[in-house]
Amino acid sequence: MQNIEDGPIFPDDKFARKIGFTRDKFDGYLWKDGDSIYISVIISKQPGKGNFSRLINNILKMGYKVKVSIPLGRMRLILLKKGFKKTYEWDYVYMDYVEVWVKEPER
Repeated sequence: MQNIEDGPIFPDDKFARKIGFTRDKFDGYLWKDGDSIYISVIISKQPGKGNFSRLINNILKMGYKVKVSIPLGRMRLILLKKGFKKTYEWDYVYMDYVEVWVKEPER
């Protein structure tokens, strides 16, 4: 696992390029928190091209858990297909438990 600081990961940052999170493929940002990378606010610029799958796989290969907060619609179906598990985590913004789908790296 590469040691990067907790906080936002923006497209084309040094770490973002390593995992394929680039401006030509995505808008938005990711969030690192400990051993997890949260995907909460991203938009694929090339839907159906496999960029999202590669992003998830690259994050997992780097040794991080992938977490997706409150997925809606099609995203929920994609996560089910990819083997994510639904969990709940306390969210300090909402001051309540929120749905978070998780996939852990193979160890």
